[in-house]
Amino acid sequence: MGRYLQAELEARGAVVFGTAFPEAPDPPSSGSGARLARVDILSEKDLTAAVAEVEPDWVVHLAALSHVKLSWEMRRDTLETNLIGTLNLLEAVRRRTPGARFLFVSSSDVYGGGSGARPLREDDPVLSMNPYALTKLSGEKLVDFYRRIEKLDAVIARSFPHTGPGQSADFVCSDWASQLVSIEKGLRKPVLNVGNLDVSRDFLDVRDVVKAYAELLLRGRRGEIYNVSAGKATALRDILNRLLDGVSVDVKVEVDPDRLRKTDILRLSGDNRKILNDVLWHPEIPFEKTLRDLLDDWRSRLSA
Repeated sequence: MGRYLQAELEARGAVVFGTAFPEAPDPPSSGSGARLARVDILSEKDLTAAVAEVEPDWVVHLAALSHVKLSWEMRRDTLETNLIGTLNLLEAVRRRTPGARFLFVSSSDVYGGGSGARPLREDDPVLSMNPYALTKLSGEKLVDFYRRIEKLDAVIARSFPHTGPGQSADFVCSDWASQLVSIEKGLRKPVLNVGNLDVSRDFLDVRDVVKAYAELLLRGRRGEIYNVSAGKATALRDILNRLLDGVSVDVKVEVDPDRLRKTDILRLSGDNRKILNDVLWHPEIPFEKTLRDLLDDWRSRLSA
């Protein structure tokens, strides 16, 4: 997400400063003026120093532990990174650049119970079903507190699942693509390990999502929550079949108990009319292209 957002903002004329942790950030691409640094969001001192040095006009808060299944196993780390880290960043902005626009990237997981027959609206009830969702919902409340009490210019993006080239294999579409290309290249047996296929999710291409974030920075209404979604759910089983159609090998599909979540939401889709109306953003990349590009990206990565 970060490198796509960097490219999108630079294309719009912005000078970008970014942080990464625990790994060091990749060097900026040729022609980029981005300044990238290794900063731990849990270090209030280092984070405040970074914000003070840059004095940003826009702040996009992407930093999080975002793997739902691992959030059960790493509850304290997830809570500290996602909530205390958010507090540290809000405090740094309040102290050093209080006029900045602050975009908090939340998650569709905060809806909890799922969408049922219709896509979810931003004013629908929310319910935490896993530690990750709990931290994102708490983060939303914290950001709203700073908006109301400290008068920060904050907007919340409630993002639905997204994927695309470069995503790690920690996430479902990229995980499957990685396994399939490994099988295609003869690097593993022709068995694809999957989790629960009986769920549906509202997927977007990461390249569309960063355009939504840029538009929200420019035109999102202060204090509002926006679903960043395609507006329809796709069954994971259908996504798997599309990926299988994109490889040149026969594969046996097996359910791996270790890939099943402790709790799961059967169907999750988001009503996107609010963001379409307010900032005139809409998704442009067909999901079939997203999946083809994901497979090709893994072919390049595994060849390298």
